[in-house]
Amino acid sequence: MKYNRILLKLSGESLMGNVQYGIDPERLNQYAAEIKAVVEEGIEVAIVIGGGNIYRGVQAEESGIERVQGDYMGMLATVINGMALQSALERIGLFTRLMSGIKMEQVCEPFIRRRAIRHLEKGRIVIFGAGIGNPYFTTDSTASLRAIEIQADVVLKGTRVDGVYTADPEKDPSATRYSTLTFREAYEKNLNIMDMTAFTLCQENGLPVIVFDMNKPGNLLKILKGEKYGTLIQ
Repeated sequence: MKYNRILLKLSGESLMGNVQYGIDPERLNQYAAEIKAVVEEGIEVAIVIGGGNIYRGVQAEESGIERVQGDYMGMLATVINGMALQSALERIGLFTRLMSGIKMEQVCEPFIRRRAIRHLEKGRIVIFGAGIGNPYFTTDSTASLRAIEIQADVVLKGTRVDGVYTADPEKDPSATRYSTLTFREAYEKNLNIMDMTAFTLCQENGLPVIVFDMNKPGNLLKILKGEKYGTLIQ
């Protein structure tokens, strides 16, 4: 395997699958099966999942809710998604731990870096919920920070397209996919891969990012076996 410890970043919207809102059980079970295939190869897996299928903090001002309050609402949405993914993973025999940036002992552990690393070393899947516990930070930033803290080898950003394109491939049929990019090229081309904070954290700490299509079965395992798939930013 090319990587030993990974951080998988999933968007909340990806969990909607074929439904208009919330969580699609079929998509949830598909993701759980993909993750199980990776864990069975001995890979240590940490996961950060967004909450956009339930609530996005950036929507706060549009609805008249204060931005900080809206961000906390978004963080709670990520915990709901984390609990759903945890349940799906445990249903197929995997061991998990849900860790939160906001204390809520009844449903998850508080994030403690050394404890998270120990869980990974014991073969448990660690799901990070509630962002970093502070407003104004996206789940992309959370993924980058947590990956650095747990000394992950790579951030794998699962999306619904198979990499980074010159334009939106769903709108522009002439768009072409990049196989590799540097962080500087991504900045200069203004490619909306991750927010600037997340990107800067990865760049300054030498942490590569791979953008790939998580919805196609087998893609996650292919990347970990070293197959050139998706777009590598390093």
